[in-house]
Amino acid sequence: MISVLMPVYAQAAFLPRALASLHAQDHTDWELVVIDDGSPEPVDVDGARLIRHVENRGLGAALNTGLDAAQGDVIAYLPADDVFHAHHLSTLLALLDRAALARTGEGPLQLVQVAHRRTGHRWVERAELESDDLERLFFARLQPRASDPAPTSTWTEHPGQRHRVLRPSQDGGLNTFRRRYRARGPLHLEAEGRLVADERRRYAPFAHHEPAPPKLRVLLAGELGYNPERILALETRGCDLSGLWIDDPLGFMAVGPLAFGNVTDVDDWRDAKPDVIYALLNWRAVPLAHRLLDNGVPLVFHFKEAPQRCLARGDWPLLVDVLARADTVILASPEERDWLLASLPQLDPARFHAMDGDLPKREWLDATPSTPTGDGLDTVLLGRPYGFDAALYEALAARGIRVHHEQTLQPHEWVSALSRYDAGWLHPVAPRNGGDPHAAAWDDLNLPARLPTLVAAGLPLIAPRGGQHEISAVGRLATELGCGVLYEDLDDLAAQLRDTTAMQGRGAAAWGARETQTFDHHADQLVRWLQAAAGRTP
Repeated sequence: MISVLMPVYAQAAFLPRALASLHAQDHTDWELVVIDDGSPEPVDVDGARLIRHVENRGLGAALNTGLDAAQGDVIAYLPADDVFHAHHLSTLLALLDRAALARTGEGPLQLVQVAHRRTGHRWVERAELESDDLERLFFARLQPRASDPAPTSTWTEHPGQRHRVLRPSQDGGLNTFRRRYRARGPLHLEAEGRLVADERRRYAPFAHHEPAPPKLRVLLAGELGYNPERILALETRGCDLSGLWIDDPLGFMAVGPLAFGNVTDVDDWRDAKPDVIYALLNWRAVPLAHRLLDNGVPLVFHFKEAPQRCLARGDWPLLVDVLARADTVILASPEERDWLLASLPQLDPARFHAMDGDLPKREWLDATPSTPTGDGLDTVLLGRPYGFDAALYEALAARGIRVHHEQTLQPHEWVSALSRYDAGWLHPVAPRNGGDPHAAAWDDLNLPARLPTLVAAGLPLIAPRGGQHEISAVGRLATELGCGVLYEDLDDLAAQLRDTTAMQGRGAAAWGARETQTFDHHADQLVRWLQAAAGRTP
């Protein structure tokens, strides 16, 4: 007998199609074991053994539950959103005459393509790893194999697929995954062959964090961006934190359940009984901030990226209303604040402040730097290569400037890994606004998250130089810190990088400014704004 395991999570609409394909098999000696992995609305399936998890435990745990319950000598898999062709099971069964694992079809291995003999091996579960690599999770241990390149199943592509939720290249990642599955505890995620997140390692320095006695109940409403552990600085300043999170975060937009600190998640803001609502941080949090207006609780709105995103998404009316009605508004840079006030002259500037809301926690500075050993021309690019194209890479190489990519560094590695380089890239997009805020683009207003990361390692900051009156947040800050490598053209950049004395001075200035680019450095002021909005005396 073949035991067909069907893992299900929030895919009830797909079930009739999958079940119909199973009942149409030309091999009829099978049993169906359905594992409902904590679906928000439990599924019902006639003629099958149905096992329910109270909450989502992940693909590995669901399939292990199925393996433990299976009674057949052969195991096949039918995810609820996929389909068997009529001869699928019979084809796989024939292949298993000479193998431990059989598959049909070509391309990357999918669950629906596979059958294997009963085994004592088990799937890797969430506490150890979540990955889009099924070989690593289980199948690699099953040898030998047999295959038939002709497809006997249909793997259905749709936006709700698990691998898409895992992959940053498809707008997934850590927090998209966490919110979709309400995953608790520290997560270790890998996708597309690389590390996405290792929260156990990342948050180890804060394992013994102790909050101060609570003085102010603060509801975090929205998402926390790249550096969520920064909010521990609020706990040490007497803020009792709860969290109400957006449902559609991108991978970098941190949401709960958080794997650190003492934030209590709520589904209804009233359950938090807050003294003040701290709504943040990027464009996808704007609708939630808008819903929380005028509820009898003061609201502080901390907004980073980006007014232009709200225009493109159709959320501009909501953003304008939040800016007009929030008790206090904090923008990521003075340039962003001034752009909004110029665009919306009806707003009261007395309620508007500037502070980057996604600065890193200062503990990441406590590491030993490396020593650059090259010729001064080794530069580093963090994250996605925004603004870089083949022509720019070629032009830099022609001048001897090397660009190294770092995409998977964890915060504890920032100082030791990045300090090997001679300078770090900000966005290579020159301002062209002539000093007119109405002509300024987001690149002119933004302080990208990579900036404080590079400063943490003591790296000079590379960016195009604007004209004398151009609006440029990165140009202004790099100049204020004394660590900017602001260039007119690439020949000028090469000359500056080769000026060893000047570059050493910029590096020393960056190292000296590190504390100022941490959230802790600004947390006292933020708490004062929260207290003032709540009517509390600091």
